[in-house]
Amino acid sequence: MIIYTLIGITLLLAGFSLHLVWKAGNRPLKYTYPYLFLGLTLCVFLYLFGVWVYISIYTKYLFGALILIFCISYLARKHDHSARPLSRWKKVTNLLISGVLLVLIVLYFTGTTGKPKTVELAFPFKPGRYFVLQGGKGLPTNLFHFSLRGAVYAMDIVKLNKFGGRADKIFSKNLADYEIYNDTIYAPCDGLVARAVSSNPDNIPPNMNRGPKNTNQIVLETPTFNVFMAHLKMNSIVVREGDYVTKGQPLGCVGNSGFSTEPHLHIQVHEKTPGVAWYFGKPLYIHFNGRGYLLNEVITIK
Repeated sequence: MIIYTLIGITLLLAGFSLHLVWKAGNRPLKYTYPYLFLGLTLCVFLYLFGVWVYISIYTKYLFGALILIFCISYLARKHDHSARPLSRWKKVTNLLISGVLLVLIVLYFTGTTGKPKTVELAFPFKPGRYFVLQGGKGLPTNLFHFSLRGAVYAMDIVKLNKFGGRADKIFSKNLADYEIYNDTIYAPCDGLVARAVSSNPDNIPPNMNRGPKNTNQIVLETPTFNVFMAHLKMNSIVVREGDYVTKGQPLGCVGNSGFSTEPHLHIQVHEKTPGVAWYFGKPLYIHFNGRGYLLNEVITIK
């Protein structure tokens, strides 16, 4: 399965990046700065983009601590001034790769869509620790959603357990093993229920049936924007089309219907345009309780 492959790649590259930083410490900076620069940029890239949550977010924090320890060790170590400098092709190759990683690190925070127009929402769950499984300001952080119709700022949200993972196993076939499964979703704003579908069965991971026609969903319509929430649990929606709901009102529960490999809440927002279907409206970047969140960030609600 692709998840196990991504976990393996993350761990192997993490070990390699730490090796580069350690190796650079054997010789003076003027000889090994390409190794050091590559090691540090790879470390930061993996810290931001790595699939740590499939093991535990605490492995990410451990990796971050190791980065700091290795950097301190580099400064404290004695260097071998008799060592030979790197060859020209190694310098060029390392610096080119470092440059690409540095661009991706910058784009993690800025995205590729310019300065997005935002929308202010309340977080749709009660107190707990949640995690942005997919999200961000376009490429490269929101790669999957970027390919979908108008979903460049969409977010996939899961919940963390006490061990820092989103499920009891790396990939379980039991829906109840996922921390967010069956959690109640609350209206993130006041609005009219323009669409409410709850009759589709939940997928058993990792199987999925492509939506949106078989995705349990709610669309909330406001005077200026529309909120789309998907992958709800079968028969869990407690509102009907035409109802007017207020912020904080229960809507339904998290499930795994439609184009979904595991339980999560998919949410995206579009500017309301008269005479145009909601999904053709300008996509809006979501702020929850006054703050925007990026890929792999933890959302703590107290």
